[in-house]
Amino acid sequence: MVDVILGLQWGDEGKGKIVDYFAKDYDVIARFQGGPNAGHTLYKDGKKLVLHQIPSGIFHEGKINIIGNGVVLDPITLKKECEKVAEFGIDLKKNLFISERTNIIIPTHRALDKASEQAKGKSKIGSTLKGIGPAYMDKTGRNALRVGDLLQDNFQELYEQLRQKHQVMINTYHFTEDISGDEKEFFEAVDFLKELNIVNGEYFINKLLQEGKKILAEGAQGSMLDIDFGTFPFVTSSNTISAGVCSGLGIAPQHIKEVIGITKAYCTRVGSGPFPTELENADGQKLRDVGNEYGATTGRPRRCGWIDLVALNFACMINGVTKIVMTKADVLDSFEELQVCTAYSKEGKELTEIPLRLDLDHYVPVLEKFEGWNTDITKVKDFAALPEKAKSYIAFINNYLGVNVDFISNGPERDQLIVV
Repeated sequence: MVDVILGLQWGDEGKGKIVDYFAKDYDVIARFQGGPNAGHTLYKDGKKLVLHQIPSGIFHEGKINIIGNGVVLDPITLKKECEKVAEFGIDLKKNLFISERTNIIIPTHRALDKASEQAKGKSKIGSTLKGIGPAYMDKTGRNALRVGDLLQDNFQELYEQLRQKHQVMINTYHFTEDISGDEKEFFEAVDFLKELNIVNGEYFINKLLQEGKKILAEGAQGSMLDIDFGTFPFVTSSNTISAGVCSGLGIAPQHIKEVIGITKAYCTRVGSGPFPTELENADGQKLRDVGNEYGATTGRPRRCGWIDLVALNFACMINGVTKIVMTKADVLDSFEELQVCTAYSKEGKELTEIPLRLDLDHYVPVLEKFEGWNTDITKVKDFAALPEKAKSYIAFINNYLGVNVDFISNGPERDQLIVV
């Protein structure tokens, strides 16, 4: 049995804490897509740790953590992350497994990413410059190096072939950044990676399924950044939705049971791209400051706005969401008035479906107003104790989506989660 946890917005929904909370009920936690552009924030022994590639179940003793073939893996980032995790006394050689089909990011991928983004000028998509896009391009172009290749005797030769191919492309951008230091660090990280558990991922995970193990598939980024269904072209390079679990881990669709979708109580977005409910005013700045809306990976300030139920309904539909977790509900505690987007207006006509290109026309959000609850909810332990106005806000969302909010996060700590 496989349950899925994924983001329903543009990423940054607080997946790390939620996966960490649920992990105790599962035997296996598996990342199925994305790369080091993901930043899942956890708190362990009062210390903050941001995981970029390691699954968020790593701190649970006896759990198996898998990096699936749908991920693009940066050995340098992984090595640094493993060293930080090891400081907490975690033996990664016991509970971290990496699929041999996982594609790897090499230093010229990052150089290509930077060169390409700079060349776009005002048309930048807001890449994190981690080499994710170029790595996925090599995957679909059938040029990629995979984790299993690291164990081949001719890996150095394979690496040089790919590096030279990249260099020709980099030269066309007149990009001259020296990456020799990155290469030294890369090969040190490759030696480290080879010491970890590299497995035939799809056989490994299907054997666990046959043994009756409970698996939690962990997504990165968010549904509205999906390469097919997100706000194209301002999207990531992988399938962030539940369908990506099958291709990203090598499991059949009938194994998937629950799809747990995570949404903030409002909306945020990092980088460029359409954002109908964005607030470029005092309310937007208040959401950013109270919610500490700065990227876990990049530190970039996030764009903030009211919750968008048109986009959320779309995300629930394409994912087959069965349960919703609402995070950061406490950020709304001090607002006198809240607003909820129920449709988009274009030239006087209301729409409740996501168009092909949200960025090509001016879509104005149709907003419904709610009174704020003006109460600190961070210490609330059960749903009945929430202010009535908070319950009304959630009930409206439930009714619109046809899927219920079953969990409400009211603070960053692991125990600040209300079960509805």
